[in-house]
Amino acid sequence: MTAKYATTCKVCSSRISPGEEIGRSGAAWAHAACATPEAAGSAPRTTANRPKRTTQRPEMPAAEGALEVWTDGACSGNPGPGGWAWATRDGRQGSGGETPTTNQRMEIRAALEAVRALSGPLVVVSDSTYVVNCFRDGWWRGWLDRGWVTSARKPVVSRDLWEPLVTLFNERGDVSFRWVKGHSGDQMNDLVDALAVEQTRTVA
Repeated sequence: MTAKYATTCKVCSSRISPGEEIGRSGAAWAHAACATPEAAGSAPRTTANRPKRTTQRPEMPAAEGALEVWTDGACSGNPGPGGWAWATRDGRQGSGGETPTTNQRMEIRAALEAVRALSGPLVVVSDSTYVVNCFRDGWWRGWLDRGWVTSARKPVVSRDLWEPLVTLFNERGDVSFRWVKGHSGDQMNDLVDALAVEQTRTVA
């Protein structure tokens, strides 16, 4: 099914553009890749065994003395010109863009570039539940076990970005991920959002 109107994905919190493939996530709309439980590498849950929702998900434990790095991705149209960015409180930052691309790819790329650029223990702070949940909920384990296919026997979307990020995550063992609500007054989240949006204009 394709979207008739612009809206927001209820799973990854990024924009859904008209004409983009969508699906149901509970009672709400989401990107097709976000809406399916197979995207997480797990079997669909039935109503009977679905755990009750809690108000707050447990955070991933962070390594002692970990540096916080905020990441964000943006896209003008989906697909369209996109940008990614990362920044730390001490002034380090990086950004870039490409076209055509998607918002989800830019969110993953932002996290990948941050982990590549910064050594030592890290906490990657992202407003993308798609990125954070991959590591917090261990989606990547199912992908590796099945050779980078979902439980629906479909190739994992954006494997070219996920695979190096998962590899670095496993090799380093000192990276964790934390979700932050986008556009909620977090100054660092607002900064990387602005940097990413600026890149969409540069590559357009």
